Amino acid sequence: MSFSGVQVGASLVDGVVLPEVQGTIFNIMRYSLHDGPGIRTAVFFKGCPLECWWCHNPEGQSPNPQLMYRQNRCNASRACIDACPRGAVRWENGSITDWELCDQCGECAEACFAGAREMVGREISPSGLMAEISRDVPFYDQSGGGVTFTGGEPMAQIDFLVDVLGLCKEQQIHTTVDTSGNSSWEKFSLILPIVDLFLYDLKLIDPDRHLKYTSVSNELILLNLKKLSEIEAHLIIRIPLIPGINDDAENIEQSASFMAALPTLDGVEIMPYHDIGKAKFEALGMIYKLPDTKSPSREKVEAVEQLFSTYHLPVIKHNGRSE
Repeated sequence: MSFSGVQVGASLVDGVVLPEVQGTIFNIMRYSLHDGPGIRTAVFFKGCPLECWWCHNPEGQSPNPQLMYRQNRCNASRACIDACPRGAVRWENGSITDWELCDQCGECAEACFAGAREMVGREISPSGLMAEISRDVPFYDQSGGGVTFTGGEPMAQIDFLVDVLGLCKEQQIHTTVDTSGNSSWEKFSLILPIVDLFLYDLKLIDPDRHLKYTSVSNELILLNLKKLSEIEAHLIIRIPLIPGINDDAENIEQSASFMAALPTLDGVEIMPYHDIGKAKFEALGMIYKLPDTKSPSREKVEAVEQLFSTYHLPVIKHNGRSE
């Protein structure tokens, strides 16, 4: 089947049906209320080209399944020590992982019945994912909801994303893609006919600061954002508000000016920083670079929203009202 020239589903070559492309996801969150209109199913893809300091889903950065160890769940069985073939696990007042020795084989996770150790990420086919998504169709029909593909970066698994989006359109399910924008325009062109809404992150305008805090340039990100607006794609810009990184007057004014110059825009939403990702970084053996950063005050969030309103931007407030 195809949608505006986009082929989806299994392929037939020389009379042979080729297997479906496989994708890697790390979570399916049902009854999501903040990732697009209505009640939604949020599907989290693994793999992201950015390494944001404040990332709240660091398990989505690597494209591969990886070990997470939550020490508070450990029941001291010590089965993980015997299970590890590389000697990367030892006991010192609790289970300790040597992340440099760990090769992410998952043997310790299989031996951990307490669930303290688990492999995050699983392969799934487009049809397999659709079987899980389809269970929530009654909620979509009642609420005007649908599916949101997030991550990680969904565009990093473009073939898988195209197939799943096409299957959603086949069932007339509303589709949203949550993206950093750091993908080629060719990839965007592939999904434009089968995406109803983009949630687009805008983190920093200054290129040097963007590179420092996310590990990538923002040149392609800003260019793609302009192109999506110019072709009148449905678009909501999301700005993570991170104290000490992008909440200064200069960046807020630059962001407002940039967005105000876009031809079309459905909404702008401030996403206040929270430290929910801190424990995940630790569980993955990664370093969290903002250990002392606090969430911005409500007054700060409202001040930014008010400034955006003076630029006549369609601000989406946290109670769902727009102005």
